[in-house]
Amino acid sequence: MKSLRRVQFALLAVLAVLVVGSIGYVLLGFGVLDAVYQTVTTITTVGFREVRPLDPAGKIFTIILILAGVGTVLYTFSVVLETLVEGHLRAHFERRRMDRTIAKMTGHTIVCGWGRVGRAVGRYLTGLGDEVVVVDLDPRRVAEIPFPAIVGDVTDDETLRTAGIMRARALVAAINTDAENVYVTLSARALRPDLVIVARARTDETESKLLRAGATRVVNPQRIGGQRIAAAAAQPNVVEFLDVVMHDGSLEFRLGEVQVRAGSVLAGRAISAPEVARTRALVLALRAADGTFLTNPPVDTRIQADQVLIAIGTEQQLSALERAASRAG
Repeated sequence: MKSLRRVQFALLAVLAVLVVGSIGYVLLGFGVLDAVYQTVTTITTVGFREVRPLDPAGKIFTIILILAGVGTVLYTFSVVLETLVEGHLRAHFERRRMDRTIAKMTGHTIVCGWGRVGRAVGRYLTGLGDEVVVVDLDPRRVAEIPFPAIVGDVTDDETLRTAGIMRARALVAAINTDAENVYVTLSARALRPDLVIVARARTDETESKLLRAGATRVVNPQRIGGQRIAAAAAQPNVVEFLDVVMHDGSLEFRLGEVQVRAGSVLAGRAISAPEVARTRALVLALRAADGTFLTNPPVDTRIQADQVLIAIGTEQQLSALERAASRAG
């Protein structure tokens, strides 16, 4: 805005010089067109001869016009050139800096679309300390995003590569139209067969299409919103507790998930084993590789490789459980 005001001021100054110069030559006996022409040729120093011979008063006026007008024109030219170059260079350097930042990121989440759903996803993930890269077509919305973001079409493979899809942990397709979400899911799955893809669906019919396109999970915000409203009406305390644990952060405890890889020290051990008990995290459920859950498992249940532990505990307890799961047996 400061640069634009400088350009406006400079252009007004040139206009003022043109008006004053034209009026001065008219008073010296020039016609209106000749006066404007004489003023323009004088302040732009193009080197043409005078339209008509100048008397001493005309020469003195022309000298004053040259001193004032040429400086004004040069100033205006430099301001306009500086604004153009500065704008392009700033945008170029900002893009380069953003590209370097994204190139260093690993295990981040790509959020496609910065609408209401995309904003909620981005803020929640960054609140957890995760890294996020946002891709959106609207430059104005991208300029307001407080973390790495790029302007681009997420249906273009090159845009996804620029967002670091080959190093990303997950991708969230949160564009407004289901058709674009399906296309993004197809593109992302083709580039990264192992990528976690969470897609937004506006209708029930689109959910099956997104799953066939390769989405790991499909979320219908309208249906989930209705279910949360119903749950809040029926069991308000349970819903509020889960909200605090999952989103608020005001409680010491939170829910987390821990992947048990092959060769982990926890593989084959019971939930009551010392390796788990020392973490003091409470295992609420086990999820097998086929997606089935075992909730409230008995303490003698043996943990298998490639299972996911759903546990509740403090940040330190969950971190200890994750370190135990990552330790080789």
